[in-house]
Amino acid sequence: MTARVLVVDDLPQNVKLLEAKLTSEYFNVLTANSGSEALEIIEIARPDIVLLDVMMPEMDGFEVCRNIKSDPKTAHIPVVMITALSDVSDRVRGLEAGADDFLTKPVTDVPLFARIRSLVRLKMAMDELRLRQDTSEQLGAVAGEDAIARDITGARVLLVEDDELSAELIAEFAAESDIKLQVVQRLDRVSELGAQEPFDLIMCSADLATGDALRLVSELRSDDATRTVPILLLIREEDNDRLAKALEIGINDYLVRPINREELVARMRSQVRRKRYQDRLRATYRESMSMAVTDPLTGVYNRRYFDVHVEGQQSRAASLGKPLALLMIDIDRFKQINDSHGHAAGDEVLAEIANRIVRHVRNFDMVARLGGEEFVVVMPETDEKAAHGVAERLREAFANRPVKTSGPAGEISVTASIGVAVSEDGSGRAQHLLARADGAMYEAKRRGRNRVVLARSEGATPAVA
Repeated sequence: MTARVLVVDDLPQNVKLLEAKLTSEYFNVLTANSGSEALEIIEIARPDIVLLDVMMPEMDGFEVCRNIKSDPKTAHIPVVMITALSDVSDRVRGLEAGADDFLTKPVTDVPLFARIRSLVRLKMAMDELRLRQDTSEQLGAVAGEDAIARDITGARVLLVEDDELSAELIAEFAAESDIKLQVVQRLDRVSELGAQEPFDLIMCSADLATGDALRLVSELRSDDATRTVPILLLIREEDNDRLAKALEIGINDYLVRPINREELVARMRSQVRRKRYQDRLRATYRESMSMAVTDPLTGVYNRRYFDVHVEGQQSRAASLGKPLALLMIDIDRFKQINDSHGHAAGDEVLAEIANRIVRHVRNFDMVARLGGEEFVVVMPETDEKAAHGVAERLREAFANRPVKTSGPAGEISVTASIGVAVSEDGSGRAQHLLARADGAMYEAKRRGRNRVVLARSEGATPAVA
C-alpha cells in the first residue's frame, strides 16, 4: 500500500533521512521545514499522513497538530509525532493535541512503516465514509456532520487480560475516568461478548498466557460484529516484530508497558471518540440512504446514487493521481430465467447475485444496480491487476454455486459476463470509464459469456481473462 506522506522537520538532515527511507518503501513524500509551511502544504495537497517533528521554532509540533485537528477539512489526516522527547507527559500532550501516535527517536524502521500503513488503511475507510456523506449531502438527504466530538460519556471497553494485577490496575484507571470496563480472561468468550455488547473499544494484552493475542485480533477483524471496533494492544517495548504484525492485521493503537495512567486514558479516549464519530457517520448514512439511493430489491445502491458517487470518486482519484477501477457485471441469459421460472425466481436471483458481489469486495468499494440485471462495482485506489483478480473471483462465485430459490424452480445455475476498466491516474471522465467497462462487458458476451474482459487503453482491443 502506497501513500502520500508529509515529513515536517526544521533540520534538513532529518528530512532527507526520512524521505530516503520512505521513498525506498515506495511512499510518495512531501516535505516541509516549518509548521506554517506544513499547514500550507496540507491545505493544498491533502497528504494521507503527516510525520511531524515536535521541537521546531516559531510553531512547535503540538501547535501544528492542534491546527490540523481543529479544521474539519483536515481533522481526519493521521498525525504521527516523531521527536527526541521521551517523557510520558510529552506523549500525553501530543495525544491530547490530537496526534494519532507519538514515536521517540531513534525510530525503528519496521514499526514505523507498519504504523504508517495501518493509519493509512484507517484513513481510507474514513475517507470513504466521508465521501459517502458528501454524496448524501449533494442529494439533499442529510445535513453536514460536525468534527469528532470529545465526549466519551458511558464508553464501554472490553479488556482481555489474564494477569490479575494488570487487570486490576487498568480497571482502577478506567473507573477514575468514567469508563465502563469489562474484563475477560478466556479468549473463547471475547467473540461471544463482542457480538452481544456494543463495545467502543477492545484492549488486549500481547502477553496472554491463555492464548495467542494476534490470533484473537485476526478473529475480531474477520467477525462482522467486531470488525469496526477499535483494538488497542498492550505490548512490551522490545517486541517490535509482533507490534509490526499486529498493526498489519488490524490493531488501531498500542500502548507500551509499563502502563502509565495518563497515556492509557488519552489513547482510550482518542479511540472511543473516533469510533463514535464513525458510528454516527454510518448511522446517518444508513438512515438517509435507505429509501433515496438504494435499490429496494437487492439492497445495493441505485443508478441515481452511482452517478453522483462515481463522479466524486473520479475527482478524488484525479487529485491524488491514484487509480480508479469499475467492474460492469451482467447476468447471462437473465431473460430466460424470467421466462422459464417466473419473475419471482428472477428477483431472488438478482438479490442473491447482489449479495455475493457485496461479500466479495472491500467494505469501502461501492456496489450499485444500474437497472435490470446489470451491476457495477466502483473500486478506489485499485490497479488493473487487482481489479482483474476481484472480477475473476466474482465470476467464479456466481458460476460455482447455483442460486437457491423458494419456488418450484429450486436451484438455478447462474453465470455473468464482467467488463473491467481502470483509470490508472484518475484522469478522464467517469462516464467514459463506465463506457469502457460496459464495452468490455459486451465483448465478454460476444466471446461466449461467463468470462472477464479487461478494457485496455482507449482504442485498444479488450483482453480476455
